[in-house]
Amino acid sequence: MQKDSRRFCIAPMIDFTDRHFRYMARLASQKATLFTEMITTGAILNGNQDFLLGHSPSEHPLVLQLGGSNPHELAQCATIGNQFGYDEINLNVGCPSDKVQHHKIGACLMAEPSLVRECLQAMAEQSPVPVTIKHRIGLDNDDSYDTLAAFVDQVQGPHCEVFYVHARNAILQGLSPKQNRQIPPLQYAKVYRLKQDFPHLQIIINGGIESLSDCQTHLSQVDGVMLGRAAYHNSALLLDVDQQIYATKTSVTRRGVVDGYLAYMTEQHAQGTAWHHMSKHLMGLFQGLPGARNMRRHLSENIHGARASLTVIEDALSLVDYDL
Repeated sequence: MQKDSRRFCIAPMIDFTDRHFRYMARLASQKATLFTEMITTGAILNGNQDFLLGHSPSEHPLVLQLGGSNPHELAQCATIGNQFGYDEINLNVGCPSDKVQHHKIGACLMAEPSLVRECLQAMAEQSPVPVTIKHRIGLDNDDSYDTLAAFVDQVQGPHCEVFYVHARNAILQGLSPKQNRQIPPLQYAKVYRLKQDFPHLQIIINGGIESLSDCQTHLSQVDGVMLGRAAYHNSALLLDVDQQIYATKTSVTRRGVVDGYLAYMTEQHAQGTAWHHMSKHLMGLFQGLPGARNMRRHLSENIHGARASLTVIEDALSLVDYDL
């Protein structure tokens, strides 16, 4: 994957960045780097790999994010990920939920940098594509930059040279995952300092970034930006990514994205995918437009069960003027 591909990334988000959203996002931006949801090693090794890892060729550049802490299992999953053609394999060291902590996955691994390094090295030995890491700036009440820098220093090496850094601490007890995205204060300066202290690493900043103008500000300090909820709930901003972030001329419109995605949904439904699993991803394209609320209501009331159909989606879309 080319280095500048990571200038703009859409974060891995459970229940959001599935293959259907990624297909729609790619219609809006040809350049953005897309991530899967976090997929655990246990799910891959014991589950339906085609369902979990399958994707459209149009989704590239595409990153597989793994959740796990067993070096051997992560190496196995890196091998499988490469067989499915992913452009990068990423290790989640940032998720703060109780469930993943119980399985020694996510942010709790920041307390064990030697294990994280072992995991990354094992993955890299089995992967011809880059192995990368996504992590927080600290755990609980440890607000020391020195602790963060020591973690990065111990983890980094030829096996891992790309760091996606969520600019908040992870509070492992007492806060929900949602609260962990809102309550711990953003500390962008620490991420900027990482780039200054580790100039040979590629540093991508994540957390609280809401607009492309915010992205431009961060890009003066780091190598790339990663948007999460903003890129999903206001996905129309993706229409301007190629031009504003990558300086690539584009003429993509909401209508073009909608037309392409309707054709995709029709094909997927013929293969057995329920309409509501795909239609929910359309909502963010219309954030703030007149009629968007009526569109959402029409879909929520009619897209489930026997009434669900392409006509329901088209009727919902007719309630909003998306040529604006």
